[in-house]
Amino acid sequence: MYRALVSTLFVAGFFVIANPCVATELDQILETGEISFSMSGQYPPFNFVNENNELAGFDVDICSEIARRIGVKPQPLTTAWDGIVAGLLAGKYDLICGSMAITDARLKAIDFSDPYYRSGAQLFVPKGSDITSTGQLKGKKIGVTLGTTFDEWVGANLPDVEARTYKGVPDMILEVANGRIDGFITDRIVGAMAIAEKGAPIQMAGPLLYEERMGIALTQGNPKLRTAINEALVAMKNDGTYHDISMKWLKIDAR
Repeated sequence: MYRALVSTLFVAGFFVIANPCVATELDQILETGEISFSMSGQYPPFNFVNENNELAGFDVDICSEIARRIGVKPQPLTTAWDGIVAGLLAGKYDLICGSMAITDARLKAIDFSDPYYRSGAQLFVPKGSDITSTGQLKGKKIGVTLGTTFDEWVGANLPDVEARTYKGVPDMILEVANGRIDGFITDRIVGAMAIAEKGAPIQMAGPLLYEERMGIALTQGNPKLRTAINEALVAMKNDGTYHDISMKWLKIDAR
């Protein structure tokens, strides 16, 4: 697949590789017969590596179904979250389909599909904790996943908190259980389901900190590809496929 020349761009607090030209137009994807999409693989139930060492989850099923409706083979990949935007812009894969929030900072470097689900940031603390809101976190150690909007939000809004970064929610659950952090901030759906699955003595504290709209990321200058993704999402929602995938993994319709 053709990859254009690249340059450096500073966005969202780190340097990434910016692409001034079309990197993965729809015609090129159709010609190769496959579309690659990346995720962390550390974000169950949205994306994770299952017992068969295969990528699975809500994000995987959504993007695989989009690929089929476009008429190509899905190729899911894993990438460390803090380098995932740089990988997209360097042409290592066609899309990011890993529960990435649509933000103004990211839109300066990349494009997004229409939102494919909505959720939000939630504080989680040990069961029995006296902490009921972020206003009680001064001097506390709070976990966040490196390179996420949760990481950025804590840095901007909780200056008196010691933020510790991790690869994913499972790591933060273990850190809370071992008493190394006082809680963590992550997506409400992801956190609640991971805690339930592991039977961890952790609970939500307070309301959503903010709402997020998740989109499928692609390089800028690809209107045909973006339109094809959006049309596939609309069709999936209209014919019930989206509902079935959402209920399978999230137990709710997350649209």
